[in-house]
Amino acid sequence: MIRFCKTCLNPSTRPNIKFDKKGNCYVCVYESLKKSDFKYKKYEWAKKNREIKSIKEWAKKNKTNSYYDCIIPVSAGKDSYRQAFYVRDVLKMNPLLVCNSYPPEQLTSIGAANMDNLVKKGFDVIVVSLDPVLWKKLYRFCLKKHGNMMKASEMALFAAPVHIAISYGIPLMFYGENPAHTIGEKHGDLRGDAIGIRKGNTIKGGPLNLGFKFQKKSDYYFYNYPSLNDISKNNLKIIYLGYYIKDWYGYKNAKFAISKGFKKRTDTPKNTGDLWGFTGVDDDIRLVNQYLKYLKYGFGHVTDQVIEAIHQGFLSREQAIKIVKKYDGACSQKYILKFCKYAQISKKQFDKYLDTIVNKKLFNKKLNKWIPKFTVK
Repeated sequence: MIRFCKTCLNPSTRPNIKFDKKGNCYVCVYESLKKSDFKYKKYEWAKKNREIKSIKEWAKKNKTNSYYDCIIPVSAGKDSYRQAFYVRDVLKMNPLLVCNSYPPEQLTSIGAANMDNLVKKGFDVIVVSLDPVLWKKLYRFCLKKHGNMMKASEMALFAAPVHIAISYGIPLMFYGENPAHTIGEKHGDLRGDAIGIRKGNTIKGGPLNLGFKFQKKSDYYFYNYPSLNDISKNNLKIIYLGYYIKDWYGYKNAKFAISKGFKKRTDTPKNTGDLWGFTGVDDDIRLVNQYLKYLKYGFGHVTDQVIEAIHQGFLSREQAIKIVKKYDGACSQKYILKFCKYAQISKKQFDKYLDTIVNKKLFNKKLNKWIPKFTVK
């Protein structure tokens, strides 16, 4: 069964999570240190400011034949907005935005509008759009084989910007958050160095370990995260920018993005399994994938949101429990049917796959619905 963090609601089923002797996850340990420890507040942020200044100066000195100081992978989501404006307007750097775009058939109108709005704020962007026929095949394959239809596309979202950085001789790339600090998935460095992201649950193993038969190297090139040797040879630094920003939270990033014209999803949490409508608005398939995650691990996106809300102080743990019980794992049939149409599978096929994906230790099927055996507490 699932054990939950004593302070927030982080579950023991999350990949790469650990609890301390008091039963707290790393997110809680980090947040407590950040907010309560006098030495940390006085000295650590000053140290971080020196570090990011040094990184900025290093990037400007080490760019090779490039007009740009750094790359920021973007989806035109809330975090993309925060990073782009912070790097340009606060750090005074010249970023190149790189978007690994969903195929037009998959991209939502809100997502397209948010990207259009971001670029109009004065940014250069390169859009990488991968073969949509292969992309769709990989969605079907990853649903059936891995219970995560977005596993391959997530690999591409991380890998493609690194390839662009190497190709253009741009020495620095920023990701947003260190997942250890926001959701408690620890892999690699616990500070700002993001080189260990390759060990994370999303991209670990690479596309050649998916089990899919690629026909040629060009089919998987942009799905394949460059090797440590290629990164080192090209003198590339990869950094978690969120580590250097005091108020880096998804909710605050969204409020900032909205102030710049970002549009959020308008559907309700009972249909989306998303409390605020800020996340992943460029794609509706993500909502279905979060439902699958819930059935595999016993938690969905609402759990991630309430963890953050508890640490920001606008939800108590007791309030969060009620919200998680009500909305976590919610997904309207309209989104499931939309995915089935996109993937060119029947609803009957989807349900058949679902039966093989569900964690039977965590859920029972009653009246054709999956009911949790566990209690969020």
